[in-house]
Amino acid sequence: MSAEARKCVRLRIAGRVQGVWFRGWTIDQARELGLDGWVRNRRDGSVEAVVSGSAERVNELIARCRKGPPAAVVDRVEVTPDTEGVAPGFHQKPTV
Repeated sequence: MSAEARKCVRLRIAGRVQGVWFRGWTIDQARELGLDGWVRNRRDGSVEAVVSGSAERVNELIARCRKGPPAAVVDRVEVTPDTEGVAPGFHQKPTV
């Protein structure tokens, strides 16, 4: 995959997104799509993720995060470009 075909974004997801399996669900979705990155809870009640991969697949994960798992209520998804290098695979990081 060429560098131009890759996209890396930071997501901040707000709403009822903690205590509803959002992180585990995000890991499952990202791995299914073959994306790299991480996800974590934030003390302000939001979920944050850095996602890297093909633009098409990153955009698909963003669309899925706008709905979230069945118990979630997503109010807002903020998407900003990111240049953080991420290791291969997708994992959970500790809360910050």
